[in-house]
Amino acid sequence: MTDGRWIEVADHVHARRYGELDLTVGLVVGDDACLVVDSRGDVAQGAELAAAVRGITALPWTLVYTHAHFDHCFGTTPFLPCEVWAHQGCAGELAAHGETSRLKWAADYRAQGKTGIADALRNTTITPPNRLLRTDAELDLGGRVVRLVHPGPAHTDHDVLVHVPDVGVVFAGDVVEHGPHGWTAESFGVDAHLADWPAALDALLALSPRVVVAGHGDPVDAAFVARHRDGLARLVALRTAVAAGELTDGEALARSPYPEDVTRAALAL
Repeated sequence: MTDGRWIEVADHVHARRYGELDLTVGLVVGDDACLVVDSRGDVAQGAELAAAVRGITALPWTLVYTHAHFDHCFGTTPFLPCEVWAHQGCAGELAAHGETSRLKWAADYRAQGKTGIADALRNTTITPPNRLLRTDAELDLGGRVVRLVHPGPAHTDHDVLVHVPDVGVVFAGDVVEHGPHGWTAESFGVDAHLADWPAALDALLALSPRVVVAGHGDPVDAAFVARHRDGLARLVALRTAVAAGELTDGEALARSPYPEDVTRAALAL
């Protein structure tokens, strides 16, 4: 997965997998246009993705950001000019914290010895969305309509699901992650909304997906999403019990359906 590989998850609907951060982005192709789901994490990665899209289709493209985290939306400049869709909260997050995040991740990658990514981040210009949604929107790609749906707070307060109803595919961004145990500790960042997340997964399941493309890891099915919705609901209950003094941290860890690092990250929210 180091250089990226396409997986066709449905007719003219593709997921692209990367080894770096185990990231998954997407492409939906209609008769008249295509939609690129997320743009990767820096200008060089975005250029790679743009070239890979052009290897599949020459149709004009639109971009959508599933959320504002750097690995999903900092690679946009090679796609410009184009429409860039996102939730209105994503625009605010990028304006308030985008540059800080870019510099932080550039420093982190340099400390890891990944100087190529660090340099690319240093040379990256963050592109804010120019088309905003609050709850949902529809995009007509020609012979195929794609729905952009905000499921409520989950991984962030501005997540967007990309629903391709004619083939039962949902690109979930990081509302769904497919780590070794479903989630990883990194799934539960400081801007996650643990108590609301199960309801967001209910909203996803209400779309009756056949395939759910996770933001990290391989695509999954509805049963995977339902199982981890229940797991998140269990984490919410454990956190509530710890806060009420009904359980100790150790007891909560013992009762969690997830490994210790994942559970600790969720309980700390």
